[in-house]
Amino acid sequence: MAPAANRHRAGRHFLQIPGPSNVPDRILRAIDRPTIDHRGPEFGQLGRAVLDGMKRIFKTAGAVVIYPASGTGAWEAALVNTLSPGDAVLMAETGQFATLWRELAGRLGLQVEFIPGDWRHGADPEAIAARLRADAGRRIKAVAVVHNETSTGVVSRVPEIRRAIDAAGHDALLMVDTISSLASLDYRHDEWGVDVTVAGSQKGLMLPPGLSFNAIGARALAAHKTAKMPRSYWDWAAMLGPNATGYFPYTPGTNLLYGLAEAIAMLEEEGLDAVFRRHARHGEATRRAVRAWGLDILAADPAEYSGVLTAVVMPDGHDADALRAVILDHFDMSLGAGLGKVKGRIFRIGHLGDFNDLMLMGTLAGVEMGLTLAKVPSRAGGVAAAMAYLTETA
Repeated sequence: MAPAANRHRAGRHFLQIPGPSNVPDRILRAIDRPTIDHRGPEFGQLGRAVLDGMKRIFKTAGAVVIYPASGTGAWEAALVNTLSPGDAVLMAETGQFATLWRELAGRLGLQVEFIPGDWRHGADPEAIAARLRADAGRRIKAVAVVHNETSTGVVSRVPEIRRAIDAAGHDALLMVDTISSLASLDYRHDEWGVDVTVAGSQKGLMLPPGLSFNAIGARALAAHKTAKMPRSYWDWAAMLGPNATGYFPYTPGTNLLYGLAEAIAMLEEEGLDAVFRRHARHGEATRRAVRAWGLDILAADPAEYSGVLTAVVMPDGHDADALRAVILDHFDMSLGAGLGKVKGRIFRIGHLGDFNDLMLMGTLAGVEMGLTLAKVPSRAGGVAAAMAYLTETA
C-alpha cells in the first residue's frame, strides 16, 4: 500500500475551513483564460466592470479600490491612507484577527487602545461610546472593528457601533473588516455609515486568495488629503486616477479579475439577499447539529451568531487539533483550527461561499463520525437535527 501522504483519495476533498472557501468551477474556468494586455482596451472594460460590480457588493456609491494582495494589505491601506503618525485608534478585542489588525497598527506607529474582550462576544457599542465620550481632546481618529471574526464565529453589530459613535458626538472614522463576511452576511457600507470597509477575495467572493479591497466613503477621502502616514503602493490617489477608466497604476491580478467578474455575476444571479438567507440558514442548521451533539458554541450571544462559520468548543481534556487530524485522515475533510487564545480548544466548521444543503450534510456527517472515532464525549443525532431543519425550511 502506498504511504498515506501519497495514496489516491477518491472523491473531492472537503475544504470546510472558514476561508479560503471552495472555488466553484465557473470561477476556475473564468480564471483559466489567456492573460491580456493590462494597458489595452479590453482590459479597461474588465476593470470598469469589476470596480462597478464591487460597488454593488459593498452597497456603496463611493469608490472601491482593488489591490493584488491579501486582506492584510487592505488593513494597512485603510490605516495609512487616513491617519498620521501617532494618531490614536480604538479597536475591540473580538478574536485573533482583531488582535492581528491591532498589532499591524502598532507597527505602523499608531497608538492603539484595545478594548478587551472574551472572544465570545462582538465589539461592544456601549464600551466604544463610553471611551469616545471620555476622549475630550479628540485624540482618537478612528474606530476599527472586525465585522465577522473568523477565529470565533462572532459577528459585531456594525449599525449599533455607528450609532454609538454618533451618540458620543465623536468624529472618529469607522473602519470595518469584512474579509470573511462580505458577500456572505448582510453588509451596507453607505447605509451603515462606514468610512472604510476592508475585504478579501478568498471567502464569500469564492476566489483564490490574492485580491483585497477598500470601499472608501467621503469622510475617508477627505481624511486622505491630510493624512501623513507614509504610503506608496497602498496610496488611494495613485489608484483612483487610473481606475476611472478601468486601469491600475501597476500590474493587476488580471486572471483573478476574470474570476472576480464571474463571482459578481454568480452573486447577482442568485441575488445578494438570497445569498445572505442561505448563509443564515446553514449557520442555524450547523448550530442545531452542535447542540444535538451536546457540545458548546463559542459565540455566546444569539444576536451575534455567524452564518459564515461555527466555532465548536471541545469538552475539557480533549484536543481539537487531534479531532481535526482524525477527520482529515478518515474523511479527507479540513476543518478550521483554533487560533491564538483558543488554539486546541475549538474547531471551526466553515459553511460559506459556493455551498449548498447536501455539502453541509456531508460536512456535518464527517464531523459526527469523527467525534465518534476520536472518542470525544458527544451524542449522536447532530446530522439528523440539521437535516430536519433543512427539510422544514427547504
